[in-house]
Amino acid sequence: MLCPHCGHNDSKVIDSRDTGDGVRRRRECLGCRQRFTTYERIQTTGLLVVKRDGRREEFSRDKLFNSVRLACAKRPLPTGALDRLVNDVEAQLHHIGKVEVPSSTIGELVMERLKALDRVGYIRFASVYRDFTDLESIKAEVEKMLAGPEAQERPENQPFLLPPEERIPRVPEPRRRGRPRKGERG
Repeated sequence: MLCPHCGHNDSKVIDSRDTGDGVRRRRECLGCRQRFTTYERIQTTGLLVVKRDGRREEFSRDKLFNSVRLACAKRPLPTGALDRLVNDVEAQLHHIGKVEVPSSTIGELVMERLKALDRVGYIRFASVYRDFTDLESIKAEVEKMLAGPEAQERPENQPFLLPPEERIPRVPEPRRRGRPRKGERG
């Protein structure tokens, strides 16, 4: 294993842990004594994604993760939630047992999980995946989502878009200290 700090090719394993989908190893370089982390995953059989235009492309976990990360950018999600989502989708794809999987299947699996995780991320992902061409199609998707049974169950990390008046706390005016202003004397 090459050290990312000095390039030395010899290191020793300090700690090794199972992460469910692979092994996380903490290593120490025998050249510069710097520590670094490596991850080992079982290499599964190649999975091909069949695109809309018929092209075939090798499945890329990184590409899927980046598209989900972009859809959920600046969203209040728990640490590791996107990794778990991508791991779950990847496991589901391998569980299907086919060598070729349509990109539409991957998109639907991601949207199903994003809808439960983050509604804004879901709409962002769906707008690219479903190729919405105008605001009416986005509005229709949002209304469909709000009318569904999951509309009543708001995830804890989702803020209210337009909260009712009773939910907005009143902030009392701060009391002024010191001498009264000119004209405020009674």
